[in-house]
Amino acid sequence: MAFNESQNIAVDHSNGPLLVLAGPGSGKTTVITHRAKKLIVDCGVNPSNILVITFTRAAALEMQERFQKLIGKRTLPVTFGTFHAVYFKILKYAYNYSAANILKEEQKIDILKEIIIQLKLELDDEGDFISALISEISLVKGDMMDITHYYSKNCSEAIFKKIYSMYNDRLIRSNLIDFDDMLVMCYELLTKREDILQLWQNKYQYILIDEFQDISRVQYEIIKLLAKPQDNLFIVGDDDQSIYRFRGAKPEIMLNFKKDYPQAKQILLDTNYRSTKEILHTANRLIEKNNVRFSKKIKSDNDIGKPVDIKEFKNQQDESTYVLRLIDSYLKNGLEYNDIAVLYRTNTNPRLLVEKLMEYNIPFKIKDTIPNIYDHWMTKNIIAYIKIALGDSTRKSFLQIINRPKRYIARDAFQNPIVDLDDIREYYEDKSYVTERVDRLEYDLNMLEKMNPYAAINYIRKGIGYDDYVKEYASFRRIKEEDLFELLDELQETARNYPTYSLWFEHIEKYGEELKKQVKDRFAKKDGIELATMHSSKGLEYKTVIIIDALEGVTPHKRAVLPEDIEEERRLFYVAMTRAILQLHIFYPIERYGKDTKPSRFVEEIRSNDDKKKR
Repeated sequence: MAFNESQNIAVDHSNGPLLVLAGPGSGKTTVITHRAKKLIVDCGVNPSNILVITFTRAAALEMQERFQKLIGKRTLPVTFGTFHAVYFKILKYAYNYSAANILKEEQKIDILKEIIIQLKLELDDEGDFISALISEISLVKGDMMDITHYYSKNCSEAIFKKIYSMYNDRLIRSNLIDFDDMLVMCYELLTKREDILQLWQNKYQYILIDEFQDISRVQYEIIKLLAKPQDNLFIVGDDDQSIYRFRGAKPEIMLNFKKDYPQAKQILLDTNYRSTKEILHTANRLIEKNNVRFSKKIKSDNDIGKPVDIKEFKNQQDESTYVLRLIDSYLKNGLEYNDIAVLYRTNTNPRLLVEKLMEYNIPFKIKDTIPNIYDHWMTKNIIAYIKIALGDSTRKSFLQIINRPKRYIARDAFQNPIVDLDDIREYYEDKSYVTERVDRLEYDLNMLEKMNPYAAINYIRKGIGYDDYVKEYASFRRIKEEDLFELLDELQETARNYPTYSLWFEHIEKYGEELKKQVKDRFAKKDGIELATMHSSKGLEYKTVIIIDALEGVTPHKRAVLPEDIEEERRLFYVAMTRAILQLHIFYPIERYGKDTKPSRFVEEIRSNDDKKKR
């Protein structure tokens, strides 16, 4: 195989640390597999002394398959694995652990649910809260933090510390470890047991790491221990594609690698074999705005190609309709469904597009699970109001809405499975301020019965006071009320197209069924337009990429406030852009959920001077 000069230098590297900066589409997997082969064939290294690490099991298997094809029919004992697989292997030998000792995801959720019950925490969004807790616990362990110095984003410090302590105690009592414990325990083992450390240092004398920009603090500390004393570290990555800080990734580790290893050589794989020159020039224009990065310019080995297409739309409806027309045009011109991807910042962005694709029977596949907006606890509250107005008198439905907003009505007041508001009045006959609220509720329900879905949601929010309840809840949960209001705005906007409750409910059912089908078929190989978040598009490529909702507050996300947050968001946009092989489209609506929006600062940063003059 013919290599370019930089690839040749990387493959031929013999001993000591080497930092390989590998731009998008620069052939890094090829370099890693050929480097492993070179060590064995030309340098006489025992294959069992080579360790190749990457971040996902799928990537490790793909790397192993590529290596196997390269060396032919022989099977060589090179170790390919994820950080977790390799570190668990070390723990297994030391502590006789088996797969039964690894905490399963559903067990973790069950433990946290039990802790929430024990602490008597009242939560409307228990699922979201548990997901946030799991991320925070992982972050604390992965960063090797002292819990006393951790400031929780989802609840008070006292509550988080209690949950964290109870969770770890439960794991110890059950002789279970989670994925983060694997790393922490492995580090502690290797620092305390010199004999065990030496055993694994002798085993893994050459360490090759892919996607090094995504490494966490504890993963790196273990690697440093294992690599001693030879420090035969061959690390490959791209600091411009570091997009997992929220999972504990520390791009600064790669940026500071030469401080830890002053003797390390550095090579840049600067030729992109994927994208056209136009796409790459535009992407370079964006990423150069980041200050904290290795200075580099990636060049394309391909044709000039078409200019990047940036378009503005009146609203999301127009944006989605145009995306469908564009897809149809590409299909008529010979592209396959699988050649086209629609990328977006978060997994809630494509809801409207999904509805349009369903409406026009265009096959699609969703790389990430899209949360069903109609399953959200706030949506369920809204629907409960409407269903009660339409005649649902069940205790369950009333309990869902009775104190949203506050009416000071206790659960004990609902003594029968079927609710009669006169019974509630009787229960509170000595409290006029409560009976007045019951009267008002009855009036509101009569009003809702006559409305269409859009007007009903607006009335529940503004007339009944549901928005006030949401503000109080956001304050209690330490989450931004704007995030909750955005979902309510979206819900209201999706209801606009349905003149009756029955049509809206029919749509809700069909939409839910389609999302379930997508989850079921997620790993099936089928034709369809790919819908994916920018995060999950990493490592993939498509002939045509369409980025939607390129808006300020969406990308960069509104939670990105600090300079390092904005730089990570810019890297994420860069990753999305560089998935495109032949054509890149970037779209944004100037109105979203009935409110004016601004195009993303990244759109302005990538516009050429000619584009800006035309505007």
